[in-house]
Amino acid sequence: MTTYDERASLSDLTTTAERIRRSVEGVIEGKPEVVRLSLTVLLAEGHLLIEDVPGVGKTMLAKALARSIDCSVRRIQFTPDLLPSDITGVSIYDQQRKEFEFKPGAIFAQIVIGDEINRASPKTQSALLESMEERQVTIDGKSYELPGPFMVVATQNPVEMEGTYPLPEAQRDRFMARVSIGYPSPQAELEMLDVHGGVSPLDDMRPVAHAHEIVKLVEAVRSVHVAEAIRRYAVDLVSATRNHPDLRLGASPRATLHLLRAAKASAALAGRDFALPDDVQSLAVPVLAHRLLPTAQAQLNRRNSEQVITDILQRTPLPTSSQRSGGPVPPVPSMPPVDYGQQPGSRRL
Repeated sequence: MTTYDERASLSDLTTTAERIRRSVEGVIEGKPEVVRLSLTVLLAEGHLLIEDVPGVGKTMLAKALARSIDCSVRRIQFTPDLLPSDITGVSIYDQQRKEFEFKPGAIFAQIVIGDEINRASPKTQSALLESMEERQVTIDGKSYELPGPFMVVATQNPVEMEGTYPLPEAQRDRFMARVSIGYPSPQAELEMLDVHGGVSPLDDMRPVAHAHEIVKLVEAVRSVHVAEAIRRYAVDLVSATRNHPDLRLGASPRATLHLLRAAKASAALAGRDFALPDDVQSLAVPVLAHRLLPTAQAQLNRRNSEQVITDILQRTPLPTSSQRSGGPVPPVPSMPPVDYGQQPGSRRL
């Protein structure tokens, strides 16, 4: 493994991230964009929500990411009878010592896999709120710090399926990004039959990075520069969700923070020490869409959150070159929709 000094360089970051990517893609075939988003969320100190129909590899992705890193991993199978104390832990009275002893729950791990999180009741789901936001658990008035790096990778089935409870808005807002794996292409599914037909590829996985390396990479991501104009651009995108006629609930300030953190991680994965508007644009849908609530009229018109975000991206002007270099940012004028059918690189000014 690479020996790290006090702070990892971007070359260290890209090298380690490439090892993790290859390891995960050895299990999840034909979905490079999903694997990259998972790495982005990991390096941005976020949590990932994987939503899709059963059987497409949601849990496999979470396990592959966890096994690629040499760290503590716990898996929680969410069921209707799961209790909050099963997640956070409980204080038990020790008869011999005549005092209460805290027994940590499954949340005390560096990577926590929450399988089918929306099959548990909202009361149990809420046990994750403090740990996901503050990286600590409070039991009987005493707070216990969680180990770092800390990441929750949760899977859920679509809410239309039987036996599911919709995640509350506060719970969804804790997740930095939501991703759907989707069905594989016929060729990828054929290769899956050859690779997965005999044994599980997870059995042969070995860690390719250490937990302390991930901590250093997270510190390197924090140092990525984001110009004032790009920060303003992110705020404009999020503010537009709060005034859009098709939405009854827009994105929160936490969403703006998550969007900037994810943009930093995306830039670092590309080998850059500065963020571009393309980093913000490419992450707007996975970071913002799951936090939004469409109006009843929008649902009748079959307008979902992803379409609304795409519309906002088309209507929000990009920062100019002078603004990116640190010049004054004038008020944003209204503009007609822009055609984004060209390559992302050609949109840079």
